[in-house]
Amino acid sequence: QVQLVESGGGLVQPGGSLRLSCAASGFTFDSYAIGWFRQAPGKEREGVSYISSSTISSYYEDSVKGRFTISRDNAKNTVYLQMNNLKPWDTAIYYCAAGPGPLYMRDPMGYNYWGQGTQVTVSA
Repeated sequence: QVQLVESGGGLVQPGGSLRLSCAASGFTFDSYAIGWFRQAPGKEREGVSYISSSTISSYYEDSVKGRFTISRDNAKNTVYLQMNNLKPWDTAIYYCAAGPGPLYMRDPMGYNYWGQGTQVTVSA
């Protein structure tokens, strides 16, 4: 059974940091690219960051560039999203998704497995 389980969300003050984790099981993890997406209340889902199956390449959307870092540990079947200098507009449910690799994809339609999401709230 395929599973993607996000964790690490929570409430943080502006300027703070969180590290999200996405633990995968049930598929050949190191053959899949992983993407992080988010959806804020009343807004459409948007991409955040993506990483290729081999960790060679990654991409950040402009909204998070310079503040977020994506990484993966294929030995642990886990992808991380380190989020620094968080802003109130980063508040959203964050989802990880897996799509057949090796290249990352910015289009959510390229991902066929999705997690349930973890809430990130940035507020004073």
